[in-house]
Amino acid sequence: MSPRVADIATYIAGIVLAALFLMPLAWLLSLALRTPAEVYLGAARFIPEAPTLDNFRLILTDGAFGTYLYNAIKLCALGALGAVILATPAAYAASRFQFRGKGPVMVAILLVQMISPLVVIIPLYRYMDRLGLLESHSAVIGVYMAIGVPLSVWLIKTGFDTIPLSLEEAAAIDGCGRFEILARITLPLAAPALASAFILNMIMGWSQFLVPFILLTRDGQLPISVAIYNFAGSTSASTTQVLAAACLVAVVPALVAFLALQRLIVRAIMAGAVKG
Repeated sequence: MSPRVADIATYIAGIVLAALFLMPLAWLLSLALRTPAEVYLGAARFIPEAPTLDNFRLILTDGAFGTYLYNAIKLCALGALGAVILATPAAYAASRFQFRGKGPVMVAILLVQMISPLVVIIPLYRYMDRLGLLESHSAVIGVYMAIGVPLSVWLIKTGFDTIPLSLEEAAAIDGCGRFEILARITLPLAAPALASAFILNMIMGWSQFLVPFILLTRDGQLPISVAIYNFAGSTSASTTQVLAAACLVAVVPALVAFLALQRLIVRAIMAGAVKG
């Protein structure tokens, strides 16, 4: 296959995949712009005859929706920050130290990332109940941290691997200790990897539904994903357009963050691939 044909095939495949992901969002936008009367037309009309922003105005001026949005941001941000803080020492040790079983340990950390929360949700619930953390944001944040640590360890380790060891050796000759070297030299140079790990953990937390759904039941504590689910289960087709607007508002922050920072994320992920 010639390079030109390969490029064309790649673009076609990319367009098809983009269409598969964008069509549900386009249909959601169509519903969000409809009046209650037009919702009953279903698939007969994709473009609303009389588009309206009233549904978005209703959502954004609702105090409860703002609370749900704040809860989601709080849980995701603290969970992502905690995961990065916990993963940084492990990533530094994996990058700078040689020890027996290092390879299997790193693979084991990666395998933990593949375990779905659904598999451990019952023992997790009982564990949080024994600790007295049910119905608290602390429980959800702790689980978000545990979910994010494996990915963060690998991503931050990749950033540390790209930093020349000679810089740390020079600082050690000047009298800096290990912790001072990490804080003043290595971490600032690894800032793209740290930021990427934080962003990816934020996005993963934003899409979480099962963990807060099981561990939280009080309305004022729910994040936006669970609140929308509860709203959908308690309403009829007459409020479908409001539900669609709420879903779009909930999806947009994650999409904007990823699109705005995708170069940083890709650079951090690929940095270790060209080392040496």
